[in-house]
Parts: sequence; structure tokens; C-alpha cells
Amino acid sequence: MLHNQTHNKKKHIACSTMAGMMMKVLCLTMACMVVVAPYAEAVSCSDVVNKLSPCISYLKNGGSVSAACCNGIKGLNAAAKSTADKKTACGCLKNAYQSISGIKADNASGLPKKCGVNIPYKISMSTNCNNIK
Repeated sequence: MLHNQTHNKKKHIACSTMAGMMMKVLCLTMACMVVVAPYAEAVSCSDVVNKLSPCISYLKNGGSVSAACCNGIKGLNAAAKSTADKKTACGCLKNAYQSISGIKADNASGLPKKCGVNIPYKISMSTNCNNIK
């Protein structure tokens, strides 16, 4: 009888240790998901530049907007879902606007409409990206 009690006690300790370890792994996994999830689809400036590089000719010279440019605008709009992503995209657009010489303000501000995209701010150097919601 004593042997059975000792064996059962060891079995209980082993199960408790295993259950505790599984709980720790589960908690760690959940914590990682919570931390990583907000950044999984975050918009970066390289995303903005890559998506809008086909638009540079139009932004400088006007004329017709290429399908590649409109696809880039649509892709960027779809990727920038959160307020933080919209603010990042706005700031990146302003930085690109400053660094690429020859962009015409009217072409930049009218580009989303030409592609049938509604973005929540005007593409302009005067846009305050911090006010985007």
C-alpha cells in the first residue's frame, strides 16, 4: 500500500510539473502573439516608396496615371488600416515628397482621386500627419 501511495504521489508531481510547464509555454505563446500582432502588418516607409515608385513620372509630369501606380496606391491604402499605419504612410509620403525634386503639388494631391481611392488626408507638404485618425 505504501508503495502505491508513493508511486501515486510521484505520478501526481510529474503531472503537476508537466501541466505547469504547458501553462508556461501557453502563456509565453500568447504573450508573443499579443506583442507581435500589432506589428505584423505595419506599414513602413520602404513599403510606401515601393508601392508608389511607379507614380513618380505622373507626379512630375502629369498626363495619364499608369495601372501600376494605381495598384500601388490601392495596395498602400489597403495596408494602412490602423491610425498608426495611416500616420506612418502620411509621414513617409511627405518625406518622399521633399526628397524627390520636381513633384507638382496638384498632381500629388489629385493622385488618389485619379485612381479611385479615398484616403483620409490630402497628399501635401502642409498636411499635419498627427491629426489623422
